[in-house]
Amino acid sequence: MSEPNQPAVTPDNGTSTTRKIRFNAFDMNCVAHQSPGLWRHPKDRAWDYNTIDYWVDLARLLETGGFDGLFIADVLGVYDVYAGTDEAAIRQGTQIPVNDPILLVSAMAHATEHLGFGITTGTGFEHPFPFARRMSTLDHLTGGRIGWNVVTGYLPSAARNMGADDQLQHDDRYDQADEYLTVLYKLWEGSWERDAVLRDRDRGIFTDPAKVHHIGHRGKHYTVPGVHLCEPSPQGSPVIYQAGASPRGRRFAAENAEAIFVAAPTKAILRDVVGKIREELVLAGRDPYDAKIYTLLTIITDSTPEAAREKAAEYQRYASEEGALVLMSGWMGIDLAAYDIDEPIGNVESNAIQSAVAAFQQASDSGEEWRVREIAEWGGIGGTGPVLIGSGDEVAQALQEWVAETDVDGFNLAYAITPGTFEDIVTHVIPALERRGLYDREYVPGTLRHKLFGRGDLLPDNHRGSTYRVGGVNSTIDDSIRETNRLILSGTK
Repeated sequence: MSEPNQPAVTPDNGTSTTRKIRFNAFDMNCVAHQSPGLWRHPKDRAWDYNTIDYWVDLARLLETGGFDGLFIADVLGVYDVYAGTDEAAIRQGTQIPVNDPILLVSAMAHATEHLGFGITTGTGFEHPFPFARRMSTLDHLTGGRIGWNVVTGYLPSAARNMGADDQLQHDDRYDQADEYLTVLYKLWEGSWERDAVLRDRDRGIFTDPAKVHHIGHRGKHYTVPGVHLCEPSPQGSPVIYQAGASPRGRRFAAENAEAIFVAAPTKAILRDVVGKIREELVLAGRDPYDAKIYTLLTIITDSTPEAAREKAAEYQRYASEEGALVLMSGWMGIDLAAYDIDEPIGNVESNAIQSAVAAFQQASDSGEEWRVREIAEWGGIGGTGPVLIGSGDEVAQALQEWVAETDVDGFNLAYAITPGTFEDIVTHVIPALERRGLYDREYVPGTLRHKLFGRGDLLPDNHRGSTYRVGGVNSTIDDSIRETNRLILSGTK
């Protein structure tokens, strides 16, 4: 546990690697995201989460720092695994109250030119047909800067409030998500041909009907016979983000994701996770670097090492042990209130985030299982990710080593306080990375997908989604579908 929280080593002028480092900012439309209790800090603005000004100011700040995007997490439920009740979560403001993330994007996009936006929504509780329209709308309004973080859900409270007894079993959630993505790819990629919209004033034809196709989907979970409601957006399919790190989650990510978020408390664990994801990408018929992999991290920095350490100690005094255990219980699917504070978590099975359980069962440098007290201390700032503390040069050196030793592409940066943590990164860390030639603050023109990969706006041909385009190998669109759908809609078939 000590390694990631120690100050970074003395700078070596960037000789260990020249690989560019990428940043995403990690936030949530709530008060206490990954650092429960820090909302009490006098410089924290998390309580201002329900105002447009907070989000617009944050987006502008991140764009000055050249961040790839703002990744906005979400949960549709309350953390009530801890002690079997939601009282602690409500008392601590631990990801509740929580507002919808999608409604934030338009204002932030209008205030920026390049910043991407990764929006989290789940596949378990919303039909894909209306969701497809909302994402296409955002892709239009942002000029192609929208991404979607695909989650299958893990909180039992969300399932209960949607009429189910509990979430589906872990792997079954991914099976349902596979079909959810199939429907979306058919709508985004296969319904409207890119040149379907004519806007022909002379002939009075806005869209060529011959180039708008009914998708004719009938599956186990969804029946979607008709056409997508939106004309082709700049990216077609939004950039697909995913955070699955279990074996089933990695396979799902390898088939769909273009940006993959992971969380690992040590370099050794992260190196193993990244290696397995790269292998899965190859098995899915893709290049091992066809997805950018970002790992969760929190940075506490200042102009000097001493100032950074003093700041970290100050933040720690505001951290909530109860709030941390509320989050960890929800993520791990384990009621940590049932354990003694000095008891190891042991070998448990979970229907929640399986990678979170596995990480803390193997994270101790001594080989011992983590105890509840250590989990609470770790989760007080930054959730399940490590915390780097030091001057800008120290942190830059540490980030360089993490990339070189783990093959990760970049970092999904949580905050201790907001926007202070991000202001410190822009002020101290990014200039240090730039001096080493490890960070590029200048944006490539174009869509989010093109900014990430430099090869155009649309899904590449080796991506699963591209095969659902008209004429693709998985496309089921032909002239007979119109008649089939007419029969389905009329009730005669």
